[in-house]
Amino acid sequence: MNKINSKKLRNSKWTALKPTHKEKHFLITEVEYDEEGNVIECILEAVMTKREQAIDWRDLSDDTIWAQGWKY
Repeated sequence: MNKINSKKLRNSKWTALKPTHKEKHFLITEVEYDEEGNVIECILEAVMTKREQAIDWRDLSDDTIWAQGWKY
């Protein structure tokens, strides 16, 4: 399980362990917080294609899908 600090999400780098659309490396480009400091939206951008998608930031803790940093 990847340990994630929600305050340090922005600009963090991730590697998809099961890439789709030939997109393997990603960057968190945008994080939106509510008044209490909880993450309400997280935008993930593919490095090669610049395609953006919203993601539940807690999904990043699944180490069978994501690896922290740019690896492999």
